[in-house]
Amino acid sequence: MTAAAHPPVRILLCDDHAVVRAGLLALLGSEPDIEVVGEAGSGEEAVALAARLAPDVVLMDLQLGQGIDGVEATRRIAATAAGTHVLVLTTYDTDADITRAIEAGATGYLLKAERPEELFAAIRSAAQGRTTLSPPVASRVMARMRKPLPTLTDRERDILGQLSRGLGNRDIARALFISEATVKTHLGRIYDKLGVDTRAGAVAVAKEQRLLP
Repeated sequence: MTAAAHPPVRILLCDDHAVVRAGLLALLGSEPDIEVVGEAGSGEEAVALAARLAPDVVLMDLQLGQGIDGVEATRRIAATAAGTHVLVLTTYDTDADITRAIEAGATGYLLKAERPEELFAAIRSAAQGRTTLSPPVASRVMARMRKPLPTLTDRERDILGQLSRGLGNRDIARALFISEATVKTHLGRIYDKLGVDTRAGAVAVAKEQRLLP
């Protein structure tokens, strides 16, 4: 078979750390059937380059500093760049991160700790529209599917509702006529029940599981 019959998989790298991009560029350069056609240091840049270069796969980090994050960049690319698949490559593997990325349209979700061979295989699979998940991520997804929906108390739902409005602990306490210490206690319980460790993660999971009105 000739090289023309199998053109290389065209890759766009998106990571806000130049050293990481350089490392990936060197790593991917060792594979003859993979070609890096562009690099982006922000979500906005990734969206623009994806539209202009029409890569087969975008390797997308989730945390991108200022501007839109990797999830929002993935959502925009999935909505506007036909034929381009997004493969998340990140160090974050919380339930909320995984759920948000997949819902945004990511074809796969890979952790940076994976071996190079696994990355290469995931890129080739993503180029064909096939889903690839790192084993730890797949395990979390399966566990999440088997786990019953969390049960929140009325007070926890009230606090989640205020949280979704972007209020801080002090404002939530004032709105619900409770102390800040009580808010913190309830937040800790909410985080445990939803399997998250951030306010944004709690809101994201609550929306996904329809725990908010």
